[in-house]
Amino acid sequence: MRGFLPMGYRCYNKTRGLISASEPRIALSRFPISSTHNLLTAVGCDTRANIKAYEGEDYITGCLSMTGCDGLTNGSCLGMGCSQVPVPYDLTSFRIHAQSNTGKVGKWSYNNCTYAFLVEKDRYTFVETDLDNMRNRSFPVVLEWSVGNTSCKIAQMNKTTHLCKENSVCYDDSIISFNQGSQGYRCKCAQGYQGNPYLPNGCQDINECEGPKHDCVHACGNTNGSYNCSCPLGMGGDGRKDGTGCSYLEAAKSLKSSVYLGISMGTAGSAVLTLILYWGVKQRQIMKSREKFFKKNGGLILQKLLFESKHMEKIIFAARDLEKATNNFNKTNVIGQGGFGIVYKGILADKTTVAIKKSKSIDENQIEQFINEVIILSEISHPNVVKLLGCCLETQTPLLVYEFVANKTVFHHLHEKYEISSMAFERRLNLAAQISEALAHIHSSTQIIHRDVKSSNILLTDDFTAKVSDFGISRFIPVDETHLQTLVHGTLGYIDPEYFRSGILTVKSDVYSFGMVLVELLTGRKVFSPDGTESELGLATFFVSSMERGRLIQVLDDRVRNDGVNEHIEHLARLAKDCVELEGKKRPTMKEVKEKLEELRQSYSKSCIVSTKIKFIDFDELLLFD
Repeated sequence: MRGFLPMGYRCYNKTRGLISASEPRIALSRFPISSTHNLLTAVGCDTRANIKAYEGEDYITGCLSMTGCDGLTNGSCLGMGCSQVPVPYDLTSFRIHAQSNTGKVGKWSYNNCTYAFLVEKDRYTFVETDLDNMRNRSFPVVLEWSVGNTSCKIAQMNKTTHLCKENSVCYDDSIISFNQGSQGYRCKCAQGYQGNPYLPNGCQDINECEGPKHDCVHACGNTNGSYNCSCPLGMGGDGRKDGTGCSYLEAAKSLKSSVYLGISMGTAGSAVLTLILYWGVKQRQIMKSREKFFKKNGGLILQKLLFESKHMEKIIFAARDLEKATNNFNKTNVIGQGGFGIVYKGILADKTTVAIKKSKSIDENQIEQFINEVIILSEISHPNVVKLLGCCLETQTPLLVYEFVANKTVFHHLHEKYEISSMAFERRLNLAAQISEALAHIHSSTQIIHRDVKSSNILLTDDFTAKVSDFGISRFIPVDETHLQTLVHGTLGYIDPEYFRSGILTVKSDVYSFGMVLVELLTGRKVFSPDGTESELGLATFFVSSMERGRLIQVLDDRVRNDGVNEHIEHLARLAKDCVELEGKKRPTMKEVKEKLEELRQSYSKSCIVSTKIKFIDFDELLLFD
């Protein structure tokens, strides 16, 4: 639900004297502020906005607006005159505090006040006139809610007071404040139903057979809360696209049995002929189905482009070969699973081990672009990019075939306790340089933006060579364009804030994500921790804030602090800070990042050699002394 909360502000005269102020105290009891739908906002040219604990002076979270007003832009809240940060989880009792950061407010005629307020995402747009004219305004804020103050298990014991009606399910609401000693529950319609779960007969059956909600290959029959699929007469199977479908095999067996009963065992020749006939029918059906999918998934376009480009390397795989390589996509061969598909390990006929990605869906309006990207990605030959060997278009959704990389991911080696010892500072520095080389290469040679750079998408070989993988949501930018307007995709914590707010994707979006990987390598902390164990400010803000306060050494991972040379650690930290700048134009390009990392890597290697020589001389002198 939504409500309106008061604003915090402080106004000054030209001599820096405080002339008016408001620091509202908020107590919401069992209706915490939504941490996913609201932002803490600071407005002013010299402003710091904070949420404080209801009692005491400890800051819960805050944001800092950059001093000065040069370059103000209406509609932008990226730090010049306006700044926003996420809201902490489970926030019910607090104060909203605004103040001048450096004492310059009041000296500027257009900026006598500082403001701090909570607002629902996308419900506030900054304009310059807001700098001194906001004291009487209020903004909508999203609040969480639940039913009652008990769990589902307890609430369901009393059928009179329990509010979830027929065809609905109860679920515990973990969002509501636990420190208030209450939990509460919510109701939702059961699978196969829709409507209002709190009203009698409020959840009505969905007729999945109307429209594209079912996966029947032939006929669909609606049932309460579900549906059934059936096959034509003479065919068997579950009738589902993702199941066994409809097959002539059972019909052949049935017909064979009828023939044997009718002619009293008949002749062996006629039985064999019948089986061959139905086997042929089945094979023709499979071939037609594969031809249909091949055309739908852009196979003809791919063949034409390969012929025109004289691409001689085989990149089109047959479905039967990949089925054989994965034991018909057996669950035991699954090596990865995410929001965009499942990855299987397979062994081809020539004994090559590959990774086969089975996508969950594909946009039929983007087929031509998909085919172009397949060709471009298959031609990328870089030691730090996972090689795309080809694709199979004969299945319902395309299959992509990649080289197999065996030593798990950077995320695994950074955050699994028994693996952390393998990640010395020198190895982390080498990995950072290799990843930057790969991203700089794809930006310059293919005009592809990866869009999902993160430590779990960086695979490692047995000798710890980094390989950038998973181009499932990457986008191709034509040579004559600098950006794309797209729906926002990516992983929470790694997404470029500028892209998140505007939907405008540029190569600098990859730079921000890479910067978060650098921060991860330096600190050993997870970029996003759903249980809030890392930093309530977010790792990027926490890292930059620690550097600005001179506390970098305190947030470094133990292996970095113990193995690294202070000068090289500081250079790497400053580079990470530059990459996670809020404004894309202030970030370096991947080419510039690559060059700086290569210089840093060479410098570190030389310093290690000098250190080794010094130790050797000391040892020699010790022998001579003896």
